[in-house]
Amino acid sequence: MTQRPFKILGIQQIAIGGPSKDKLKTLWVDMLGLEVTGNFVSERENVDEDICAMGKGPFKVEVDLMQPLDPEKKPAVHATPLNHVGLWVDDLPTAVEWLSANGVRFAPGGIRRGAAGYDITFLHPKGNEEFPIGGEGVLVELVQAPAEVVEAFAKLAG
Repeated sequence: MTQRPFKILGIQQIAIGGPSKDKLKTLWVDMLGLEVTGNFVSERENVDEDICAMGKGPFKVEVDLMQPLDPEKKPAVHATPLNHVGLWVDDLPTAVEWLSANGVRFAPGGIRRGAAGYDITFLHPKGNEEFPIGGEGVLVELVQAPAEVVEAFAKLAG
């Protein structure tokens, strides 16, 4: 295996699903004080999500509160309460190429624009014969970090 040509910088987001985002908002917004910064609705992804934030600037962590548009359709964003974890990456295309070459399985859809406006892709929660490395039941999102986040993490690392 060659040396990893990219860096995972930090947590970009966590996504939490439930049958109703109103109950999720009661905890995360009303009780814990997160700020709702946006909303994303996608028929294709069967999701209505409120995008919330904790922290500021390049160290802000997004917390997505998701409910399905149709509870009978897939993806079932509410079926796994901790839907996925998003990680900032400094070079998404290079990460995808290297990880794929080293046996990591990606979910269908490839690199695309995500709800928060960054390029994203997902590692599949389960490996298969061709790509044996998966998230062991956890969906992992890789998110292209903007320049200010890459720079802030570089400064933090010293």
